Amino acid sequence: MRAAVYHGAHDVRIERRPVPQAGPGEVLLRVTRSGICGTDATEYRNGPGLFPVRRKHPVSGHQGPLVMGHEFIGEAAAGGAGAEDLVGRRLASGAGVSCGSCPWCRAGRTNLCASYWTLGLNADGGLAEYVAVPASTCLPIPDGCGDDSAGLAQPLGVGLHAARRSGARPGETVVLIGAGAIGSFILCGLAAHGVDRIIALDVDDARLATARALGASDAVNVAGDDPVEVVADLTGAEGTQVVIEASGVPGSAQRAMRMAARGGRVLLVGLAHAPQELDLAEATLREVDLLTTVAHVCGDDIPEALRLLTDGRIAQHLLDRVIGLDALVDEGLEPLAAGRAAGKILVDPRS
Repeated sequence: MRAAVYHGAHDVRIERRPVPQAGPGEVLLRVTRSGICGTDATEYRNGPGLFPVRRKHPVSGHQGPLVMGHEFIGEAAAGGAGAEDLVGRRLASGAGVSCGSCPWCRAGRTNLCASYWTLGLNADGGLAEYVAVPASTCLPIPDGCGDDSAGLAQPLGVGLHAARRSGARPGETVVLIGAGAIGSFILCGLAAHGVDRIIALDVDDARLATARALGASDAVNVAGDDPVEVVADLTGAEGTQVVIEASGVPGSAQRAMRMAARGGRVLLVGLAHAPQELDLAEATLREVDLLTTVAHVCGDDIPEALRLLTDGRIAQHLLDRVIGLDALVDEGLEPLAAGRAAGKILVDPRS
């Protein structure tokens, strides 16, 4: 089979690899769509960092060149012992593998599993014609959900988990800082959970137009303005109940804390690449809750994502294009790493 294999920064090769075998409890997926995201672009531009190319991963055991791809769907071509009944079904994989028995798994927080690892990040993944995956990571794709829509299930699952972590409820105002890739999926999650006032802040008019289409009641370009003052003008001096920081821009976490009302909540999503200062005394005196979020809970978030994706509306707004495996670098990773991608890019490994 053909696969996109990561060797190092600016070194991703389309290679021939043996078709993997489905072991006990695993399915062999014939991949129909595989997405690329900011993590892939960062590894392509600056890595290896997260990818275990030089050092063995402590859980998966992988070391060396890595088949990329942690956002993928496909059709089960074969099943190992215990997974035979999935053969022939269209499946979306959450890609994150949890043990099922540690305290976090038993509490339903599988994304925090003590032995968590992810296909395409910590072991060979789905930017290939075939991938063997634990059946426990797979959910059936509804009949009415097309491949282009279903290919967005994993990142939408991340957005739904973030929306749930924020605790945002109908009747509350939410400020979303950053309407890029992950911010857009969080916005979809907020709208799906009935939040009717969402203020999206960004510096890109195209992203803000998409935010409006996805349910933002206000979409404001804050280039050259103080975002804290913009929010104060829109919500009043007391601030807003929920602020979600999805940009990772230096200083943005502190601005999010200042936007929150007394007793409000701040959810940090965007990963900062360096330590940042936070005025915790000021936040403490206003009893602002500081929350974080990571990944998704496969059994909760992927089924809901697939349900929301079935009518095609989200893909209509967020999908940029579908490319073939040979175009991965020039038409996928390069524009994504340079910030030139207009939306989500999916790969059809067989085209």
